[in-house]
Amino acid sequence: MDAEKMDENEWKYHGEGNKSLVVSHSQRCVVLRFLKFSPNRNKAPEEILRHLQNIVDFGKHVMKQFFGEKYVHYGEVVQLPLDFVKQLCLKIQSERPESRCDKDLDTLSGYAMCLPNLTRLQTYHFVEHRPILCVEIKPKCGFIPFSSHVSQEIKHKVCRYCMHQHLKVANGKWKRLSKYCPLDLFSGNKQRMHFALTSLLQEAQNNLKIFKNGELIYGCKDDQDSLSDWNELARHLKPFFFPANGMVSGPHCTRTIIKELIHVITMTLLSSTDACRAGNMKTVPISLGRSYCEASAFSKELVRNGKNKMESSGLPRGCLLYKTLQAQMLDMLDIEGLYPLYNRVEQYLEEFPEERSTSQIDGPYNEAFYEKLLDLSTEDDGTEAFAFTKVQQYRVAMTAKDCSIMISLSPCLQDECSAQRPVVLASRSRFTFSISVLDLDLKPYESIPHQYKLDGKIVNYYLKNVQAKDDPVMTNLFKENEDCTLVLHKV
Repeated sequence: MDAEKMDENEWKYHGEGNKSLVVSHSQRCVVLRFLKFSPNRNKAPEEILRHLQNIVDFGKHVMKQFFGEKYVHYGEVVQLPLDFVKQLCLKIQSERPESRCDKDLDTLSGYAMCLPNLTRLQTYHFVEHRPILCVEIKPKCGFIPFSSHVSQEIKHKVCRYCMHQHLKVANGKWKRLSKYCPLDLFSGNKQRMHFALTSLLQEAQNNLKIFKNGELIYGCKDDQDSLSDWNELARHLKPFFFPANGMVSGPHCTRTIIKELIHVITMTLLSSTDACRAGNMKTVPISLGRSYCEASAFSKELVRNGKNKMESSGLPRGCLLYKTLQAQMLDMLDIEGLYPLYNRVEQYLEEFPEERSTSQIDGPYNEAFYEKLLDLSTEDDGTEAFAFTKVQQYRVAMTAKDCSIMISLSPCLQDECSAQRPVVLASRSRFTFSISVLDLDLKPYESIPHQYKLDGKIVNYYLKNVQAKDDPVMTNLFKENEDCTLVLHKV
């Protein structure tokens, strides 16, 4: 990227979160990511540079090890002309959602991250000018806590996502409960996965977005602004799945097209496109409580139909959902078991503040940081070293629980497909595809007390307002115990 020839008119607003804002280039498949700060809270340029470099290093040296080279795009830090940044800020201001304008774009340092635009990612040389469909899914936590430190039995039965839904609706965050349950998506069972994806499409919230040629066509633009019309979505999707006019029409047209989309998403999520072989394999058998959630609408539907067996086919080891679950399961103690260790670390750092840099809490996130994550012992020996390791593992696990998966699809003809390109088939079309993972910023050490308090709020609200109303037959569903192996390896 030539910093001297930057033109703000070639860039447009792409989206933003709590801590950063992204703009995309109108021609090239790249985006720039800028940090945001509350008014009058800007950091010094060297702090910005270190912060951004930490994000790049964490993706490069840590998350790439869990997900694989092809899945993680960590980008690079670039320095831009300040005049360009200020003009860009003015240009996009009117496009920003009002609820996000409480923080300002960093216009003083000139530093940003340059990354591939994953809504238009062309890992394989897709045919030029051919349309690209991109589905972004934020799957959330795919397992129920198995830690003996859990104090409330409900946490061994109902997943965090399903419990949190009730609190979010009560607080006005969302208008309706979602039927989506992450454990259905992570089950590997196609029927459960189809149900999970259908539920996401019915109530996308901020867990699903669909882009066409880089433009958002379905999902939440912001908390209060949602594009969620199935008929409109089907109109966008029809040329992808039924290229010839008149192939599908009538009252069932929308449902047929949506089913095609769900099938394709499922198959890509179960596919393995990373050819790297696992090295330095290290396994720890862990007895898990359940591979299902009692609050899942799919589970309840089984009970209503008189069935009492929940299918969980298991995920293929090479697929991205499996690798995501691996990283998530570094949370071996649950926040209830982790919080006392956080307090131990805090007490130690108060006594020896110089140890904060040695412990790598604030970086650098390098190979040495990753190697420490591979200590999977759960027996507390009372040392600060044990506490530091578990705290860092928890932060990585929380990062994996909040990541997003991007699936890019481009139509291809049969004679264009080759063994080098992964292909997924629909009823009357075929797609080359690529899968990526993003939102991989390491969760802050300072957020652990907040997570502990939030966990208590979620569980207490659910126990007080939801569980008492639930059908008691659900507690008799699936009594079997299951064994699962946590596999950690380099790729």
